[in-house]
Amino acid sequence: MFAGLAVLLSAIGIYGVISYTVAQRTHELGVRAALGAPRGALLGMVLRNGMTLAGLGLVLGLAGAMALTRLLATLLIGVGARDQLTLSASAAMLAAVALLACYVPARRAARLDPVAALRDN
Repeated sequence: MFAGLAVLLSAIGIYGVISYTVAQRTHELGVRAALGAPRGALLGMVLRNGMTLAGLGLVLGLAGAMALTRLLATLLIGVGARDQLTLSASAAMLAAVALLACYVPARRAARLDPVAALRDN
């Protein structure tokens, strides 16, 4: 139950950060769209930025987990502290959650009306 709550909180946090970033960059995205950037390019740009941050977080988190294996070994029952399958599955699930959390604001950025974005300052 706590793991599910942690995943939900991470998804909400990632969504909030990327959504805020898209809101801050609305003018820039509007200029790009007005100059002819395809919707896919805007979608890809926002997804790439969000997944870069998520990837950095995953790498740092996995490095921290590997560094703290002795402490974790005393707390885990039935799973080794360096169980590669568990770490890989956790990282893959968090990457998928991050991708989904980044996709919603990225889709909103791709649908951005250039005229409305340029009109708002």
